[in-house]
Amino acid sequence: MSKRQPRPLAVRPSDFDVFRNDLLDVSDEACSGEIECATLDILRAIGEDVTREGLLDTPKRVARAYAELTAGYHVDPVHLINDAIFDVNYDEMVIVRDIDFYSLCEHHLLPFLGQVDVAYLPNGKVIGLSKIPRVVEMFARRLQVQERMTQEIAQFLDEALHPLGVAVVVEGLHMCAAMRGVKKANARMVTSAMLGTFKTKMATRSEFLRHIGREHAGF
Repeated sequence: MSKRQPRPLAVRPSDFDVFRNDLLDVSDEACSGEIECATLDILRAIGEDVTREGLLDTPKRVARAYAELTAGYHVDPVHLINDAIFDVNYDEMVIVRDIDFYSLCEHHLLPFLGQVDVAYLPNGKVIGLSKIPRVVEMFARRLQVQERMTQEIAQFLDEALHPLGVAVVVEGLHMCAAMRGVKKANARMVTSAMLGTFKTKMATRSEFLRHIGREHAGF
């Protein structure tokens, strides 16, 4: 009787994880923080490969960008203008023109940007020059609509200085209208807020509008 020959052991290396060619040598993409993880979800949802080189650090970059673009939520307004309000015997109009701003539209999370013109009529007090652009920045670095941002800047200065009047004019280019939807790249929105003497006295308002080159704007 012949001795039975053992059957050769059949081994398929591809059945074992260490040899499988459909596995990556990296673990699932790690994310820390809600913005990073949400960014990964968005990238996957639009069909991107989140493991490709160009996107590996994108969630971290987006998280840092949103932290910077929404820093206005975390600014203490009292500390912002602390020790920068001075008693000065000056009663003529103070204007700061062409203040650049960048903000995020709260409807689409797309940027809108432009310039702000601010004026006030002192009532015994003035504010340091650098503080007005900082006030604009504080309200711009939030999720915004331009109309509300314009009012917030004016109301804040009115409460801080108790002037005879405050005027704010904002002109913005909105990416939600330029890049999508109606796709009108040259459309600009102009908003204004007039308080105190700027609202009640046409001559005061007209002087301000002349200074900023909007004397025919009809606000």
